[in-house]
Amino acid sequence: MFYSPVNQGRFNNAQFGQVYKTLSDAGKPAKVAITAVMRKLIVLANALIRDDRKWAQTAP
Repeated sequence: MFYSPVNQGRFNNAQFGQVYKTLSDAGKPAKVAITAVMRKLIVLANALIRDDRKWAQTAP
């Protein structure tokens, strides 16, 4: 497995880890699941910048 911020997020953030696990359990290849998580991160970052707010992790 290669190193990327998504891999770190998968292990350190329960919300993104759950997205990855759901896709993986559905039979999606690892690269497809990682790409989906990357897209979620980009959408989140865009929303944070647009709304001029800071990210706060939600409780699982």
